[in-house]
Amino acid sequence: MLKKILATTLCTAAILFGTVFWLKSLIPPAPDHEALARTTIADVPYLAQIPEEKPRGRILVVVSSASELGDTGKKTGYEFTELVRPYYVFSANGFAVDIASPLGGEPPAVMDNDDMGPFEYAFLNDDAAMEKLRNSIPLNSVIADHYAGIFFVGGKGAMFDFPGNPAIRDLVVALHENDGVIGAVCHGPAALVDITLDSGSSFLDGRRISSFTNDEELFLIPDAEQVFPFLLETRLRDNGAVFDKGPLYLNQVSVDNHLITGQNPWSSWHVTEAMVRALGYAPAPRTITETEKTVEILLTYESKGHGAANEALQVFLQNTEGDEEAIDRRLLAMHAIVATMMGEPKKALDLVRLLASAKPSATDASLTAS
Repeated sequence: MLKKILATTLCTAAILFGTVFWLKSLIPPAPDHEALARTTIADVPYLAQIPEEKPRGRILVVVSSASELGDTGKKTGYEFTELVRPYYVFSANGFAVDIASPLGGEPPAVMDNDDMGPFEYAFLNDDAAMEKLRNSIPLNSVIADHYAGIFFVGGKGAMFDFPGNPAIRDLVVALHENDGVIGAVCHGPAALVDITLDSGSSFLDGRRISSFTNDEELFLIPDAEQVFPFLLETRLRDNGAVFDKGPLYLNQVSVDNHLITGQNPWSSWHVTEAMVRALGYAPAPRTITETEKTVEILLTYESKGHGAANEALQVFLQNTEGDEEAIDRRLLAMHAIVATMMGEPKKALDLVRLLASAKPSATDASLTAS
């Protein structure tokens, strides 16, 4: 009996070890950030098309000045990717972009290596953009009439110094009354809570809106209700907003006339391109990123299941001729882990199957190398 138990235990351990090793083999190594750090605007084709003629108008991009996460002692700020991608979308579409913050000066950024890519490193090497960021305009000195639109960048810091800010309230009301375009992403819609128009009505009453959801917040920070002044989704609903909620950590954009908002960082590209359309222009052509392709596959899975998601995956793979980085396999793996942590084993298994399908075969890899 003891031998049988021992044999069974060893067999089980071998299977588990083999499974973990196999799963690890499906996930590519992290990007070479040392090489990426040398990226400039000239290295990114999308940015090479920034018009040199007179700007179509000015956009004010607002970031948080808050550097601490409430009373936790932890550092926070604005999300760097949520600044960079909108900044360059507006720039590539012919708009002049100014950067402002509640306190002015250099605001505190949150940078995650996993999220840093060519656009982010190009921004860090863009002297003009970095000069604007290091010397952000204090909000109380901004003149609303100078801008066709305003965009509120997310990041947890926004939950602390955006709500109730009188300068933000005045800018939002002025742009609203002048038919300007108002956008925000992730925690950025915190800028819009509790704003009362001159008529006495809530700015958000009856308006469709998206933001970081309660589910997303509480998954990452279980005690979020104690950390933040409020849960953003809850407060937006309390303000009379019609909350548009998409799947966790996937692109979701709400367009309500000239109010355009997105649920999380994966919505940044689409929110700002929707703002460009609201300003009367067709967005400049842009090659969608590997991460965006992966988000599309995940959204297809959420709405149509594994079969349709795999079909979408194969289309991407065929169009990139076996490119190792046709999609963001690290993001796909992350969603499989999230599904596991949320007690959704079928979904986790389905995503692992997609991950396995996404890995190029040895033959594909050799063809790509040649």
